[in-house]
Amino acid sequence: MSQAAAERQVTALISRCYSGLDATGLREEILRRLRRMMPVESAFFATVDPMTLLFTSAAADEPLGAATSLFVENEFGRDDVNKFAALAESADPVASLDLATGGRRSASPRYLEIMGPLGLGDELRAALVTKNTCWGVLCLHRQDASHGFDAREIDLIRRISPHLAEGLRRAITLGPVPPSGVEAAAPGIIVLDANLAMVSMSPEAGRWLADISEADWPSASELPVPVYAAAAKLAWLEDGLAAQQPPATVRLRSRTGQWL
Repeated sequence: MSQAAAERQVTALISRCYSGLDATGLREEILRRLRRMMPVESAFFATVDPMTLLFTSAAADEPLGAATSLFVENEFGRDDVNKFAALAESADPVASLDLATGGRRSASPRYLEIMGPLGLGDELRAALVTKNTCWGVLCLHRQDASHGFDAREIDLIRRISPHLAEGLRRAITLGPVPPSGVEAAAPGIIVLDANLAMVSMSPEAGRWLADISEADWPSASELPVPVYAAAAKLAWLEDGLAAQQPPATVRLRSRTGQWL
């Protein structure tokens, strides 16, 4: 592909970030266009609560979807390289696994315990930040081979990330106006075991979950990503491993546009 043609693709992708798409539509559009511009074996694209950086919705290709609870536990429950929270605070919010580990992928528990067994190698992560606020995260994966993401590909994600962030900010904050007169529901309770598998759920919790869009549930996931994220962060806080961190709370839009 010529440099002029590649530049036209980048310009077209950036323009879609300002086209008024909702968060789900924006995720689908951006990933479709990115796959035309670079090889991507699997991708994860999530919105986050800008106050706590916990996932509020997510789209995950297989085999990532089947390992959702493992990735969430790694992200919010233990130390590793290129954590999204760290990238969100960094002067450069884009980084690859190979660069972070100096090519020693096994130095990352995420690679050693999750990605490697799934046949995945290098990953390219970005915290989607605009106006000093993070609205989402993006993670692109390559198959487990010696060659990972190169400097050109990393620079491409670095270039488009602020525009993706602005597109998500508009989609999340300028959503539909909630209907008036909606009755408040009672709190719901979901009990999970140490592996984040569901043990029980109250009827009230079931009613709350029914108000979360199916588009925000990764395939093969028993519960929405926000539930797993809050639970993993809560466990880390209770173990005393995340002192002085934001609370394990998360806000997201319901099907009707209300904030949950």
